[in-house]
Amino acid sequence: MTRRTPPVPSRPAVPPFRFGYGTNGLADLRLDDALTLLADLGYDGVGLTLDHMHLDPLAPDLAARTRRVAHRLAALGLGVTVETGARYVLDPRRKHGPSLLDPDPDDRARRVDLLLRAVRIAADLGAHAVHCFSGVTPTGTDDDTAWQRLTEALAPVVDAAAASGVPLAVEPEPGHLLGTLADFHRLRRALGGPEALGLTLDIGHCQCLEPLSPADCVRAAGPWLRHVQIEDMRRGVHEHLPFGEGEIDFPPVLAALATTGYQGLTVVELPRHSHAGPHYATHSLPFLHTAATSATTPTTPAGPTAAPPTRPTAPALTGTAPATSTGTAPATSTGTAPATSTGTAPATSGAVTDVQPSAAPPTGVPSATPQGSTP
Repeated sequence: MTRRTPPVPSRPAVPPFRFGYGTNGLADLRLDDALTLLADLGYDGVGLTLDHMHLDPLAPDLAARTRRVAHRLAALGLGVTVETGARYVLDPRRKHGPSLLDPDPDDRARRVDLLLRAVRIAADLGAHAVHCFSGVTPTGTDDDTAWQRLTEALAPVVDAAAASGVPLAVEPEPGHLLGTLADFHRLRRALGGPEALGLTLDIGHCQCLEPLSPADCVRAAGPWLRHVQIEDMRRGVHEHLPFGEGEIDFPPVLAALATTGYQGLTVVELPRHSHAGPHYATHSLPFLHTAATSATTPTTPAGPTAAPPTRPTAPALTGTAPATSTGTAPATSTGTAPATSTGTAPATSGAVTDVQPSAAPPTGVPSATPQGSTP
């Protein structure tokens, strides 16, 4: 009698995508209300920007407040990334100031202190990464000096991240000293390639200024991905847009992300849309789920009568397009535009333009209040 070998139980498939929404796009909500909203909508997590209204990192009783947020996140089943891009959390007069590049060492130390606090908060929350950015090179500061300041300022933060077990994920930001994937690798080499230093990849920024397409950026960044932000954007214009209002074809981007093995949060980043945050949070997740389904569904070879693939569309909104500002960010490292998923290279002048949000909202969406020329 032949004995059959019992089948090995199959392990459940790990979902390739975990979507979150950034609290910097829900700034008009109390933090608990924002977390409850995201859980009710079905998000997997939250990008928590430390700010005066959301787990203020400088207010008293930080440890106790952090424990309460940790318990709430656990009760709601939400993962978390800690983000540090609040506009005025350190200085009520200087947007995103002081930075890691400021000439005054005491000012640089204030930013370092914020990042060290963020690392401790992230460890206490069980976050999968701490986000940061370089800042804009100050007027009169040469490139070599700026890079030296950045490297020296981040060294103790990387050490703290390594000790806490939470990676530091630096974000290339248009107009900043560290503005591209190539700049991230320059920093990584300058710091000796520490394991605790990873990358925050903003998909919109890839469309805005990288020489590669967004999908190719994801593949190139794969080994260092520790955090992903996502929104729509247009080539050469640094404006975070709701899905369907820019130029990005998202299924190829998510297909590329699925191949990297990245299992952290992919967080919707709409920092200028808090005036209608619940609206955009409600509509963003179905869009991403549709794009993810398209990304992971095997395609059949196209025949003579096969219909062309279509990109997901967001709910139709009508209104006035935002007016552009007159300021421009530094030129990108290359003048070559990336090919889109359709093979067409978007036109670009080689410079990135930051735009002012429009005061005229789409029909049915609450009125916006302009918040500045950069996110």
